[in-house]
Amino acid sequence: MKITDVQTILLTGPCTGDPYLSEARQLRSAAFIRIETDAGLTGLGETYAGYFFPEGVPAIVDFFKPILLGNTVDDIPALWQRMYQCGNFWCRVGLGAIVLAGIEAALWDLKGKALGVPVYRLLADSWQGGFPETAADQGKEPTELPAYATGGPSNYPLEKLADKIAFYQSLGFQGVKIGAGAYWKDRGFEISVDPAEAADLEARKADFVRQQFGNDLRLLFDAHMGNSPTLTWDLETATAVARALEPYHLFFLEEPLHYTRPDLYAELRRNTKTVIAGGECLTAVCEWQTFIEQDSFGVGQPDASFTAGMDQFMQVASRLAQRGQKIAPHAWGAGGSQMQNIHAGFACPNTVILEVAPAYGPLHSEVIGDSLHLKNGYIQRPEKPGLGIELRDETIRRFPFIPGTGEFNSVPGKILTT
Repeated sequence: MKITDVQTILLTGPCTGDPYLSEARQLRSAAFIRIETDAGLTGLGETYAGYFFPEGVPAIVDFFKPILLGNTVDDIPALWQRMYQCGNFWCRVGLGAIVLAGIEAALWDLKGKALGVPVYRLLADSWQGGFPETAADQGKEPTELPAYATGGPSNYPLEKLADKIAFYQSLGFQGVKIGAGAYWKDRGFEISVDPAEAADLEARKADFVRQQFGNDLRLLFDAHMGNSPTLTWDLETATAVARALEPYHLFFLEEPLHYTRPDLYAELRRNTKTVIAGGECLTAVCEWQTFIEQDSFGVGQPDASFTAGMDQFMQVASRLAQRGQKIAPHAWGAGGSQMQNIHAGFACPNTVILEVAPAYGPLHSEVIGDSLHLKNGYIQRPEKPGLGIELRDETIRRFPFIPGTGEFNSVPGKILTT
């Protein structure tokens, strides 16, 4: 079975079917990579770059395409290394590495289909991080993993936030992640960088949620730091917020600092009992390594559609495990990205929770089909060959790409309107 073609497919569709998330974001773009073979089998992967800069993906895929043509999927790491080395000057980290994640996922999907096994089984063979201490659990693959609804902004007023969480519970979730600050439909995002003000708001939200929904709800907060050109917490504010949230026993506090300072992440962790998570914006292993060595995260969040590839994801997770750290795969791409992270999560013994887009839209549902199952707050282990995803011609026709629908951080001169 040899590769005969590599294609990029850009799409634009509804961002989500979630009425609360839809207040802040209506459209999403996505970039899929499809690999065809002379045996009639096709592989499909997604790069999370398609959510931010879809226009940049096709040229990079075409750059790497000659390396794949005529080859088999017998040795995917070797093909990845050829592509990575070919782009050595510009894809060690960043956009090139992110696009490689989508290409490599399509190779794994193809190999899984050819062998008749789900991708997580193929990935588990590369695990190097050790196994749980309990001998009975060593080497065992979990049949289910806890999941949380990724809820985006904290819709306000507080009564609306309560409705939002109740909506996610009605879908079967027992875990919910909400954003820092407040999002008002009529006036947008509000967030403070003052330590006292920020700490007070986040503590009041946490207290409200705990009083409304109890302590059994897995509660996660996402600070999204670095997404604003002016409203980014420094160490003082992040520490104040983390300490104020300690009584509410968060599952974790995500991205309370910008990624430019792994040392400050490490210092923050030393100064609070709140679990600190991060890593969705980090690409290849070499970028992750500094954060791993400094113990910047209590929970790492590699993304299998962003972290340069699924094998790179496994290396990141293994290295975190060697230092006693857990992972919670990030997932906010479309349906391919979602399933790539589900499979990667099940391949890693140190996965503690999975991120799932609640009430997702057609760029999820029409790609995933019936491959994703949530039961009693847990994602069931996927068993279809490959990644269990499909991109039908009908979906491609229904959701043609609209230039300019990639998400970015608004700054003077370039304001996000979709």
